[in-house]
Amino acid sequence: MTGAPKPVLESILGAADLVQKVPEIEGVPSGIEGLDDLFYTVVQERGRPVVRPLGGLPRYAAVHVTGASDTGKSLFAEQYALAQAARGEGVIFLTVETPAPFVDAALEQRRLAMGLERKVLEAVTLVDAASHGVLREDLPTLFATLDAAFEATGAAHLVVDSLTGLYEAREITARLIVRKVYLYAKEKQVTAVFTSQKRSSHEELSAEAAGGYAVSHILDATIVLAKRLVMTQAQSRLWGVPLGEVVRFLRIDGCRLSGHDTRTHFLEILPQGLLRVAGPITPSENSSEL
Repeated sequence: MTGAPKPVLESILGAADLVQKVPEIEGVPSGIEGLDDLFYTVVQERGRPVVRPLGGLPRYAAVHVTGASDTGKSLFAEQYALAQAARGEGVIFLTVETPAPFVDAALEQRRLAMGLERKVLEAVTLVDAASHGVLREDLPTLFATLDAAFEATGAAHLVVDSLTGLYEAREITARLIVRKVYLYAKEKQVTAVFTSQKRSSHEELSAEAAGGYAVSHILDATIVLAKRLVMTQAQSRLWGVPLGEVVRFLRIDGCRLSGHDTRTHFLEILPQGLLRVAGPITPSENSSEL
């Protein structure tokens, strides 16, 4: 007969004591035009709560960017990484899908489009899990490798493109893997952007990534990217786009660390290959006839 369970007393924490240790919420500019003001915080002014734009993603958040294929997830990751490098903050970029030389080529294109000097690339360190299967298949080896990268660089940001590649063909373990990666980012006290593939193109604006809704539930914030092919005259008139063109959308599906705009916004991929968040969809544009 086993003894009675022992309480884990160190897990019992007072909120009033913890709040003194939590850093003040500040925004980390994303590098994506139109996105940063969609996050906000509440401050006290003259004894009244006032909403103020945060000016970026909440620092120390683990932000989940999910969408179907070709919705702009990797562009998001690349723009974010370069924006941090341009501000002098180091980035560890874990590439899980694409070998590092090809990611480097993409970063170079994004750098040119953003008008940044070449030296900003010196602040981005690539960890190539696409070419080294052991990093995808064994989390302790992955974390040891990331530890070495962080120790060498002192980076303040972690980008993973994509989480899905860490549990492909074993989705039943997705929740466990994502939680471990999430806790790793918290241990390192970094701001993180994690991309993931949607399970399918159905319900494009849902937050269900491959691995299920639990993936989004673990992380601090979820940004959903979607695209729609304009197939009807009603869609063409409402969106001002010819039949056969693609319209893209972005929605912040949730954020634990700050307030956020809950509306669905138009998303553009500019000719130079950069993402830009445009205005929100109006109620009529969000109607069921679309």
